[in-house]
Amino acid sequence: MAQLLIVTDNKEDWRPYLPSEQMVTVNEYLAMGAWGNSKNVQVLNLCRNYDYLSNGYYCSLLAEARGHRVLPRVMTINDLSQDRFFSLPQGGLEKLSADLAELSFKLFFGYCDIPALERIGRKIFERFTVPVLEVKLVKLQEKWQVDSIQPFPYQALNDAEQDAFANSLEVFSQKVWRKPRRSRKFRYEMAMLVDEREKMPPSNKGALNRFIKAANRLGMELELIGPHELTRLGEFDGLFIRSTTNISNFTYRFAKSAEQLGLIVMDDPESIMKCTNKVFLSELLASHKVPAPKSMIFKASDEGWQDTLIAEIGLPAVLKVPDGAFSLGVVKVKERAQLEAEAMRIFQHSSLILAQEYLPTEFDWRIGVLNRQPIYACRYYMSRGHWQIYQHHKSGRVSSGGFDAMDMKSVPGQVVDAAVKAANLIGSGFYGVDLKEVNGKAYVIEVNDNPSVDHGVEDKYLGDLLYDRVMTEFLRRIQLRGF
Repeated sequence: MAQLLIVTDNKEDWRPYLPSEQMVTVNEYLAMGAWGNSKNVQVLNLCRNYDYLSNGYYCSLLAEARGHRVLPRVMTINDLSQDRFFSLPQGGLEKLSADLAELSFKLFFGYCDIPALERIGRKIFERFTVPVLEVKLVKLQEKWQVDSIQPFPYQALNDAEQDAFANSLEVFSQKVWRKPRRSRKFRYEMAMLVDEREKMPPSNKGALNRFIKAANRLGMELELIGPHELTRLGEFDGLFIRSTTNISNFTYRFAKSAEQLGLIVMDDPESIMKCTNKVFLSELLASHKVPAPKSMIFKASDEGWQDTLIAEIGLPAVLKVPDGAFSLGVVKVKERAQLEAEAMRIFQHSSLILAQEYLPTEFDWRIGVLNRQPIYACRYYMSRGHWQIYQHHKSGRVSSGGFDAMDMKSVPGQVVDAAVKAANLIGSGFYGVDLKEVNGKAYVIEVNDNPSVDHGVEDKYLGDLLYDRVMTEFLRRIQLRGF
């Protein structure tokens, strides 16, 4: 079990609480001592001040450098000083007095003893994982909004608040950081995030089971968790997201929270941000001269955008909404009237549109890239009578073409090279790069941060080796981090 260290400015700060051998001063911790040689340490940074380059800031900074799991993380401290936007859930606030115009309260590890604020407290703590937070709300036009969220020094708490802090600390440390492992035969525990309601998840049940077995073979336990179990993340050493990712849904919150807690996470929030926006990807690929279809980004106010698009891209062309998960998706336009009609429809939801040249091919390539290396290859054929792999029918039915899982050695070198170059621009996570091959040249269409791995499809050639490779990379990263 990991050693928990409570770091505070000086020993006198801890006088109101029960004596603890876990408590050390920030100067003792910064001087490293025995704690610098052990990776299996979890640090609760209770310094009075987290300002940039203060002792509290350096405590979190050095903890991360030493491979210790620390709360709060440096990223959280930076977010608190720079991120002024927080979308406030309104559920429960109707229970507050209608006469109130503003409200100030404290959160102790996300706990608030005001029932109307319980949900808000959990959401704020998920976003800013700081031991004690002071939150100020104001009511504007009959709607509550966040005025400020600031760390609050536990040293300045009154007697009643000290009791609440101590109780919350005990609950948090026992249920999150110091929860006994369920099984002694596994050295590490990982979570695999899935959504059972999702119609087209990135992995089917057969693949999920094989990921679990692969983790077990490596001495890790891999447990399925759902969208409503974010508060359990502290129990695990890593998070593997197997639900379709997007900035606006729960997957990004899980990735962000896992990263803040120091877990190994795939895919990380930065990869999600980069991959789910097609405008960003288009600019990124172009700036690094990665071969891609001719592309153009335009907005409704651009004068003569229709003529420019037809001249630069040509027709037919493909229009894409920047947000990869938006329901409008991707549409092919064949003539000017259709171009204008579809663009106006998309402009009702997005200020920008990405247009790309249409490259008809019999199939698309998918190259799976993990830690900057290609690990699997697959060809997906177009749905019969359709220009895409998947065809969404008005009845709700989804049809698709066939596929070939292949030996990497059989894939044209230019396809693999383009895929790896594109994926490496995103990071070192787990990516699926979609490409088209035309006249011996590869064109990158998209980089997916959460590539599909279905049993019977992507694993058709490699079998269990595919799952072993992914889980081995998790194990390698966890061991390097030293949890």
